[in-house]
Amino acid sequence: MLSCALLLGSAQAQQLPTAALPAQAAASQGSAQPASDVVSRFLIERGILGQAANEGLLGQVRDKASELVLSSMNFLGVPYKRGGNSAESGFDCSGFTRHIFEMSVGLVLPRRADEQAKLSSLLPIKKDELKPGDLVFFNTMRRTFSHVGIYVGDGKFIHSPRAGGKVRVEDMRDAYWAKRFTGARRADLGADKGVSATALN
Repeated sequence: MLSCALLLGSAQAQQLPTAALPAQAAASQGSAQPASDVVSRFLIERGILGQAANEGLLGQVRDKASELVLSSMNFLGVPYKRGGNSAESGFDCSGFTRHIFEMSVGLVLPRRADEQAKLSSLLPIKKDELKPGDLVFFNTMRRTFSHVGIYVGDGKFIHSPRAGGKVRVEDMRDAYWAKRFTGARRADLGADKGVSATALN
């Protein structure tokens, strides 16, 4: 099993509180606002998404992808644990992405980051074509696809980073991540829920 341990400076980390999200989600249930509006508002209020990027994000977020990104924000602050795949035990990077995809859109991804990247049912995406909900991969251990996170928009992604760290949002444009980016993949979120992606490979 691949470890997603990273050697990062604390200055790169952007740890965010989790308490505000449930209130946002609850508010959205009582309104007619699209899921993309809820996601955008939440990301802006948390400082994850710049106000100037809001209009562009609204145009690119799909409903299921919005649900996926919003769901992932519920786990900000959950500790990293190698081999972990639950909020109770903690997550490693691929355990986090697998849990979010299964919980929010019903898509069961393979367990390891490299297996997720090589899954034939996921569409390779260029960096300049990224949309919220896409998987983003990095070479953090001198191995391609050794780390994975979920793109949330405005050049940022959410992930479970390393031993001693917690689920957090970081900027892909930071030098550390920019030089280690190895690709992105997009799931067909229009597929029926409950279908295992591993069975499609």
